[in-house]
Amino acid sequence: MLGSSINRRDFLRKSSLIASGTLLLPNFLQANPFTEFNGKRLVVVQFSGGNDGLNTVIPFKNDLLYQLRPTLAPSKNEVLRITNELGLNSAMTGLRSLFDDGDLCILNGVGYPNPSRSHFRSMDIWQSGSSAEEYWSSGWLGRYMDNECENPEQLTAVEMNNILSLAMKGERLKGLPLTNINQFYRSSKQITSDIRENHEHPMASFLHKTLADTKNSAAYLFEKNKIYSSSKTYPNNPFAKQLKEIAEMIVSGVESPVYYVSLGGFDTHNNQEGRQKRLLDIYSQAIKVFADDLKQNDEWKNTLLMTFSEFGRRVKQNGSGGTDHGKANNVFVLGGNLKKPGVYNDLPSLSKLDQGDLKHSIDFREVYSTILKKWLDADSSNILGRSFDTQNFI
Repeated sequence: MLGSSINRRDFLRKSSLIASGTLLLPNFLQANPFTEFNGKRLVVVQFSGGNDGLNTVIPFKNDLLYQLRPTLAPSKNEVLRITNELGLNSAMTGLRSLFDDGDLCILNGVGYPNPSRSHFRSMDIWQSGSSAEEYWSSGWLGRYMDNECENPEQLTAVEMNNILSLAMKGERLKGLPLTNINQFYRSSKQITSDIRENHEHPMASFLHKTLADTKNSAAYLFEKNKIYSSSKTYPNNPFAKQLKEIAEMIVSGVESPVYYVSLGGFDTHNNQEGRQKRLLDIYSQAIKVFADDLKQNDEWKNTLLMTFSEFGRRVKQNGSGGTDHGKANNVFVLGGNLKKPGVYNDLPSLSKLDQGDLKHSIDFREVYSTILKKWLDADSSNILGRSFDTQNFI
């Protein structure tokens, strides 16, 4: 009979979280972390919705931009100039500072052949690392875990979310969805009590088998995270708080090679100017504090941060003060060990468009291949299904 402290619906919900791994930390986070970890971390930031790259990295000297975007393109005096031809959105003062410090590399025209303008399909392609004609059920970072981890207790990845993205799902291994370490710790203690009170529930036997690992893992991460509590003042928004928690895990010595975080709201079909500026400001401010936090603790040199979106927007503005789904976009790579900081390559031509969209010049899987091979020391061709060229930003 169900105990009085929890109703049947709540118990089933919490049980399913344990069974799916949402409230389980892998054994690598317990008291004996693996010894092969090389100390390098990858942090992936996903702009969900399709960020408008042309109003992010702005070719302010190009008259075509203002012909195609007469009311949407930022004025030449407004942009944060980074070259004689390009400038950042005025909301990105934090990122401009990192650019000036040599901590940012901007890749232009990143995409893939036969691109999709569907949010869901294009995001699946980016997260899985497939071509436009392939449908894969595993993600590129999940396969990295599968490929590089002989012992499942030695490697995993952390996503700051309550659900796991496709990118973090392998065939054998999966990353850990985690919203808050303290909340996870409290939840594990509460579930312990719930399972004890509901020992006759059909799932109780299975849950008891996983309970010990859950308690140990939650306690380990909770205690590990006490090692470092950031003194930096992060902005008061969910995205910045997630980056703060990642920084604290990194500095505390949590041995995860991959962290994943998302910032949504970029599907700006209307009233784009103010909406996008707000999001870019949230991103830029948080990234600057995050980088400063890791620099202060000598961890920035061991960290690579990649920011992407599932597609860019169409070059011509629409009739609602916004932009519609496009194709190629920019990718930001940040860190303390960049080989080629600054603007990596030319922006795609505004006069030679692909059905109204920017043409891609770098396949996004070349970016992945570079990160896997040169940063994570992994077999990129096995993970991505075939060999791709690497770039020289790291």
